[in-house]
Amino acid sequence: MADSSGLRKEATTAAAAVEPGSAVTEAAFKAACGRYATGVSIVTGLGPDGRKEGLTVNSFTSLSLDPPLVLFCLDKQAGSFEAFAAVERFAVNVLSEDQADVSTHFAKPGVRDKFAGVAHDVDADGLPMLSAALARIACDVEARHEGGDHIILVGRVRRIDLGDEAGRPLVYFRGRYGKFI
Repeated sequence: MADSSGLRKEATTAAAAVEPGSAVTEAAFKAACGRYATGVSIVTGLGPDGRKEGLTVNSFTSLSLDPPLVLFCLDKQAGSFEAFAAVERFAVNVLSEDQADVSTHFAKPGVRDKFAGVAHDVDADGLPMLSAALARIACDVEARHEGGDHIILVGRVRRIDLGDEAGRPLVYFRGRYGKFI
């Protein structure tokens, strides 16, 4: 069904409908946010004990061109929360469409060594970087902000490594991986 603007209206389910003046439910909020397609990245860093850490995020974005800043949001319930909450540097590894398995691997809770079997190298300071990423963005932590059940880590970009120019991004939409057409 299209409205006067020509845009298709989606039917809403009772579970996701929000009446004016009513509380927003977690289910409705997740359903609405799930309709926004995002890229998928692996954020990597070194924990306080020097161990390589990594987690899958779709909450990565650029923040500023001058100075060059990016951010990602870290769930306080994430298994690697303590390690990432304390990092001074991190890298964002933008995944390509053929790396859904890497995303799933880094999203699994309880995996002690998420880098086992994953092609990666380390920069001069030991920061782990995924080898086949579309882009690798090394950052120094600029700020940390509270954001409800997450913290927001802002990073000042200090180095960018670009991968395959012809590569296509891994996309996440409505709880599933997809490809950019």
